[in-house]
Amino acid sequence: MRENLRMTEKYAAKNHRMVELVRWDPTDSAQRIADRIFMSRGISYSYLIADQRGDVVINTGMPEEGPRHRERFEQALGRPIAPKVIVITQSHPDHYGGWPAFVGADTITVCQRDFEWCAKEKVRLGRFYARRLHRVLASLTSKEQRATWNKGVEPVVSPIYFAESYRFRVGSTDYEVHSTPSGETIDSAVVWLPGERTLFTGNLMGALQGSLPHFYTLRGDRDRSLVRFTQDMDKLLALRPITVITGHGEPIRGEERVQRYLQQLRDATQFIWNETLDGMCDGKDLFTLMSQIKLPSELAHEPGRGPVSWYVRAAWEEVTGWFRQESTTELYAVPPSAIWADLVELAGADALVARARDHVDAGRSLHALHFTDVVRRITPHHAGALEVEIAALDKLIIAGRGELLDEQGWLESERERAQQELSAARSLASPETST
Repeated sequence: MRENLRMTEKYAAKNHRMVELVRWDPTDSAQRIADRIFMSRGISYSYLIADQRGDVVINTGMPEEGPRHRERFEQALGRPIAPKVIVITQSHPDHYGGWPAFVGADTITVCQRDFEWCAKEKVRLGRFYARRLHRVLASLTSKEQRATWNKGVEPVVSPIYFAESYRFRVGSTDYEVHSTPSGETIDSAVVWLPGERTLFTGNLMGALQGSLPHFYTLRGDRDRSLVRFTQDMDKLLALRPITVITGHGEPIRGEERVQRYLQQLRDATQFIWNETLDGMCDGKDLFTLMSQIKLPSELAHEPGRGPVSWYVRAAWEEVTGWFRQESTTELYAVPPSAIWADLVELAGADALVARARDHVDAGRSLHALHFTDVVRRITPHHAGALEVEIAALDKLIIAGRGELLDEQGWLESERERAQQELSAARSLASPETST
């Protein structure tokens, strides 16, 4: 037990490489990453392209970050900034929440055409997303940030909306903003500086460089399209940038390196899409495909937010939706859990827990959780079921090695919940909770 605790702590989500990338430290300074381009780190990074005839800002951070982002840029430049254009690359609060700190009377804000309703929808569902965010990424979010998600962040006011592309010029620099509604949000956009061959992608390619885009997030969001992502990547490849500046981390520099990076992301996504659709046509079920489809070594990526299996499921449901034709009951509002009380009555809670323990001992943690889910729903304070559940979760946490942020975050949250319930069950010390 003590060894399990040591190993689960070692692989905790708080130790994941993304934690440092999204760390907000107000004492940080802006960093010059090119002649006129400055980067300010936050939950998502804010960027400034400086020009005495008018500055351009790309993304503005969370509401509490915006004023400090601006202050950092001004300290780095040694002058007040005068944002002429603000470009928002997507409707997540960490990209546009700090907008009021930058906008002036003559500032133009540019957003993809679906930004407004996507942002308003997140406000409408704020309490729903906040609960789910806390379950998955508690180790990455403060109480204040969760409160922001709870109430949502109102969209920017009176922006210029564009459908496919929007072009403008500030000083001697030409800018192009292109719609790329895939990968992270369906209102995503990228910013292209053709003269410098520099591309700002926001989180189009995911929040973690070197990993696959997060085509499904456990906290919930509108579906991200794999097939549209490959089309958007073709668009970026055709630009032939020599510098790519993402939503987190250092720029990717050099034409050959950039092309290789973009191509590998595109081809890995296409591979998942093709293998999923081919498997569907061959009559394979969803869970078989989730367990079978793996990226070949030449397309392998660093671990990131979720496993390939989640993105296989995202591809499946992008094509077919929720009805898998495996059971008539899928069509109706009576879930499998509706008969769990009957199962417990017929088999006995202790017998089900004993079988769950056998599965844990045999290395089948997920099988065990199916059993403990049944028992806990009917007998919430069954100490034996909670003990087995914790053992199964420990094995899953250790097996994951802390590589997949969202998976580890969820497992930790579930373990903490089960441990709290076990403590409560033991304090009750009633006969029905013993094994």
